[in-house]
Amino acid sequence: MPDASDIRAQLAARRNDHSLPQPFYCDPGIFQTDLTQVFYREWLFAIPACQLVKPGDYATLQVGAYPVILVRGADGMIRAFHNVCRHRGQRLCAKTTGNSPKLVCPYHQWTYDLDGKLLWAKDMQEDFNPAAHGLKKVHCVDIGGMVFICLAEVPPAIADLAGTLGRYLAPAGLKQARVAHVSTIVEKGNWKLVIENNRECYHCGGSHPSLCRTYSDNPRMTAMEGPEAASPDILAHWTRCEAAGLPSRFVHHPQMQWRLARIPLLNGAESYTMSTKAAVRGKRLGEMPFNDAGSLLFFHYPNTWNHFLADHAIVFRVLPISATETEVTTTWLVPGDAVEGVDYDLTELTEVWMATNDEDRQVVEENQAGILSPAYEPGPYSTLQEEGVIQFVDWYCGTLDARLAPPLAAE
Repeated sequence: MPDASDIRAQLAARRNDHSLPQPFYCDPGIFQTDLTQVFYREWLFAIPACQLVKPGDYATLQVGAYPVILVRGADGMIRAFHNVCRHRGQRLCAKTTGNSPKLVCPYHQWTYDLDGKLLWAKDMQEDFNPAAHGLKKVHCVDIGGMVFICLAEVPPAIADLAGTLGRYLAPAGLKQARVAHVSTIVEKGNWKLVIENNRECYHCGGSHPSLCRTYSDNPRMTAMEGPEAASPDILAHWTRCEAAGLPSRFVHHPQMQWRLARIPLLNGAESYTMSTKAAVRGKRLGEMPFNDAGSLLFFHYPNTWNHFLADHAIVFRVLPISATETEVTTTWLVPGDAVEGVDYDLTELTEVWMATNDEDRQVVEENQAGILSPAYEPGPYSTLQEEGVIQFVDWYCGTLDARLAPPLAAE
């Protein structure tokens, strides 16, 4: 198992603008380092807030070794806890989603309130203190209808993201949206390959015929240098959208951990559909002013990318399973009053990204299979087509290197 100095040496030796050395895509030791130094320390997208509608609604997820539960309390707040009973460690909830007025351990029926307080534990000794045995909390924040969690004892600052993302998402009214469909697949590839594949459209023309009806594979459509530096058609789109009250211009984290920008779809398309027209007819998300508002693109490393359109939104969550397996969950959100079969057809709503996800799964799995070959060596990225991949890999390498650096000696 590589130690911190071994990993830092490999990072120092890598060539700029090239893919990573083989161990970073398949070595179990580096995978464990990714968990401890990245996934256990960063804010992670967990669920859209509208997935938990009523008090007692809950959702579970697995982040590496940590089972986590998110639940909407009687006060309407969404909280996150370690999904572990404080008695003998049983998972409280095994199902992915559900509703329960209290959280009851199935082993010995220890019972917790929705805010994590231990309410009842049968036949415990006289000096037992229920207040000392509430559920362990996980940091949790709802930003504009997207719920993020952080497993770290002290989470990184999130104020800048919260302020910017909240402002950009406000017109979509995600908290009043409704979950139309959820799809979870397992891709037999390292989590970084999943993210890398998403961060470029170099492969789109050859892999995504359905998506390319509406989403341009021209790199200048997503390559931006600032709020006033983009191609003329994007600048025109920003001007039109912002005049209608839609924050749209390119904004990003200093190290590119996250970015936001609204882009037009091809030829005035309204949505990611085979017809190019809105999938939800006669209704829009929140206060979206027109159908052809394009897509607000948002990513946040290490585990989410998202598309917010006028008629619906698609949010993606990436969770690592092993060095060569990754869970990808896609959730489609529609206006809260939209009725399936009346206002939208579920197949029409989901077919483009269902196909795209499966195509991406095949690409990632073949990528992983090739990287496992002894013949693999890091290849050069296209600085035109794969700028987003370069940014991600640089962020990952910089983050890992900084966190594995030995502490400074005390003076």
